[in-house]
Amino acid sequence: MFPRVPDQHKTGKPLVPNGFGVVYVLFTTVYLFSLYFSGMVKTVNAVSAPLTLAVCILFGGFMGLLDDWMDLKWRYKAFMPLIAALPLVYLAQQYGLRTAIMLPLIGTIEFSSSYYFVIIPLIVMVVTNAVNQLGGLNGLETICPAVVLIGLVGMSELHSQPYLTLMLGPLIFWLILAFFNGRGKIVVGNVGSFAIGMTLASFAIITDLKSGLIVSILPYIFNSSLILLTILFVGKKAVVSFDGKNLVSDHKRSLITLITYKRPLTERQVVAAISLSIAFFTFLAVLVEVL
Repeated sequence: MFPRVPDQHKTGKPLVPNGFGVVYVLFTTVYLFSLYFSGMVKTVNAVSAPLTLAVCILFGGFMGLLDDWMDLKWRYKAFMPLIAALPLVYLAQQYGLRTAIMLPLIGTIEFSSSYYFVIIPLIVMVVTNAVNQLGGLNGLETICPAVVLIGLVGMSELHSQPYLTLMLGPLIFWLILAFFNGRGKIVVGNVGSFAIGMTLASFAIITDLKSGLIVSILPYIFNSSLILLTILFVGKKAVVSFDGKNLVSDHKRSLITLITYKRPLTERQVVAAISLSIAFFTFLAVLVEVL
């Protein structure tokens, strides 16, 4: 059913089924629609959080499919998530969510009406693309977002928000995919990375956990900034070499190449290092939300 792609960082480059993220999109959509029809998550002003989240994830999956099929240029991928921000803008208005964001070391910034039409689209665009950019290694596209998602779910519970049910099914299913992806058995593809990026952004907006999300994804933002600045000023992409056992790089153009710069590491060591860095910032995000 799924096209196979070579695993570039395994000896012999074995073929691995690609595009399993579409299964996450389908399962999550059915799960969220079931929540809506069962009435387990209440609507506010006739606006349903499960339906809104389902629409956003569907669009994220659609973006990923287009990218897998057509290899979209970044100038298109960068701005396409803005379309998915529209239902979130409407939900935020109807739910009366806070228009202020508290940033560590800076303080609380009040955005007023610009929060709906500028900040929400910006969050969706940045998070979705940043998650998609940090990939290429087994487990990187699944384990790292799972860490952030677990943190967001935990933060919502600390605030006694009734949203555990909303994300419980998708989180469990994504962890199953992460288990097989981390072992190099499957690849979620762009359809998976875009869908899970959209999940993180949408869930954080629905649960009003913007500050926690921003702190959690700082490693993602650092990686994307490093990649974009390098392309802008140097005109070269980040490339990591594989010698049959270890990954190593001779430049610092991404988070992966920064970690492996003149320091040979196995694929699992690189994924573990990046996952731990994201876990650290997610822990800091929990402290920010609690304090």
